[in-house]
Amino acid sequence: MGGVEDDGPPSKRVKVSSGALGGLSKGTSHREQASCSLSDLMAQPLASQGKDEVVGSKGVVKKVELVRIIAEALYSLGYKNTGAHLEEESGITLQSSVVNLFMQQILDGKWDDSVATLHKIGLMDEAIIKLASFVILEQKFFELLDGEKVMDALKTLRTEIAPLCINNDRVRELSSYIVFPSQNVLDISSDKEARLKSRKKLLEELQKLLPSTVIIPERRLVHLVEQALDLQRDACRFHNSSVGEMSLFTDHQCGKDKIPSQTLQILKEHGDEVWFLQFSHNGKYLASSSSDCLVIIWEVKLDGRVSLKHRLPGHQKPVSYISWSPDDAQLLTCGVEEAMRRWDVTSGECLYIYEKSGLGFISCGWAPDGKRIFSGVTDKSISMWDLDGREVECWKGQRTSRISDLGITRDGKQLITVCKETTILLFGWESQSEKLIEEGQNIVSFALSEDSKFLLVSLLNQEIHLWNIEGAIKLVAKFKGHKHSRFVLKSCFGGLDQAFIASGSEDSQVYIWHRISGELVFTLSGHSGAVNCVSWNPTNPHMLASASDDHTIRIWGINRVSLDHDDRHSNGIHYCNGGT
Repeated sequence: MGGVEDDGPPSKRVKVSSGALGGLSKGTSHREQASCSLSDLMAQPLASQGKDEVVGSKGVVKKVELVRIIAEALYSLGYKNTGAHLEEESGITLQSSVVNLFMQQILDGKWDDSVATLHKIGLMDEAIIKLASFVILEQKFFELLDGEKVMDALKTLRTEIAPLCINNDRVRELSSYIVFPSQNVLDISSDKEARLKSRKKLLEELQKLLPSTVIIPERRLVHLVEQALDLQRDACRFHNSSVGEMSLFTDHQCGKDKIPSQTLQILKEHGDEVWFLQFSHNGKYLASSSSDCLVIIWEVKLDGRVSLKHRLPGHQKPVSYISWSPDDAQLLTCGVEEAMRRWDVTSGECLYIYEKSGLGFISCGWAPDGKRIFSGVTDKSISMWDLDGREVECWKGQRTSRISDLGITRDGKQLITVCKETTILLFGWESQSEKLIEEGQNIVSFALSEDSKFLLVSLLNQEIHLWNIEGAIKLVAKFKGHKHSRFVLKSCFGGLDQAFIASGSEDSQVYIWHRISGELVFTLSGHSGAVNCVSWNPTNPHMLASASDDHTIRIWGINRVSLDHDDRHSNGIHYCNGGT
């Protein structure tokens, strides 16, 4: 989609175009006298062609519009002569003569003429005319100041800009530049080249302001192609690779091999049911917790293999929740209704144990600055702590329940908890604002998207709901198919641009849906017990991990690992050769 960029402004292109047209008309007249081929006849515009003629099988693409945006694309890519040829051969001009005149007047700094021409372009909206005039006259004002014509600039401000009654605050700001000219924010220089550059920027601003029917937006064809690729990508159920692999030559369609569906490793270090796991933000580590009261930090090697880094003992009860610090240097772990611990990832040392007399913790999470910690408490309150263990704030009341999930938005301003069996609370802890998501079934768990715009809610009725929580809260999708009736199962976003939804299931499988279409695209078999939790590597869309009641963690990928027979079992890690 790249090409040779043309830094010249549209009017500059038009000047070249018109000049080229003159030369071309003279040159082609000699060729036409010499011969007349079939291609020449086909190239002539038909008498029946009109502005409403359409092309394509759908009958929705107007030929005139198509030719104009192709011409604009040619000019913007630097193919000026080819663009001029297209205009001449098709008889369809990129811009009207009035628009060409207007654009040239802007580049020549003929401000009064350009404002007069603006009224002749055919704009129906008086507000747009006034706003465009304001922008043009503002440029005139600054250039007069730069030329030390202060009285002329003042006259322009008083008699031309102010009467438009557009943006009075800006008018007052402009008046200050007369007193303090050095504040000129447009940095307009008397240097000819710099001034032309400034006028080109003005022209670009006007192109965005004026309707596209009057002046075609810059690189419109490229934008349409990008839109088409985006739609193809979004419609592709298995798209899980970089956009750079898409081609304009064929319709985009990925194969199933882009989804991590092969068991590459089986991690067997835990001695009991594995309840929770989560990749670090940088994708270099995986942390897991179990009903064996043990937390394990795993390291993801450069070749994609996962190896044991630290065992973290200390919890007296099963560990139900883990949260990585924003910089992935520390880890929070939360036992079932007991203490919360903070660990150093590099050394495996326990840095601090957070306790609250007579109470236990059920969830934990980090503020985006990494300096504060939030926790859900068994008395249904939420606490905020500093790293030294001091409780900074406590919000009492029905703030949370026994569900061990705590979401914190990227800006750190909202805490998300399950406050009742069927209700999720979005709590603005600074503003004390509250928003609620009401579900019709018991909530089991939830997951927050990476951009904090969406919330994935797992329900006991074998449904997963996707909510848009940016602005007005809205249910946007439902995912079904997995088995869920008794246990706590956790789902996640994942894949390239988080285009997929994954979830554990009580039938020992991992379920993967395409996020936009809601279609179930994969079920992954291999575990022999309920799959409690899944985590997709945030930096590697081809790596997925699942935790199960069968005491194991499975690492799913797209490439088979080829190992010697003697190396297939090591330190509680079983390497697979693509099977289950």
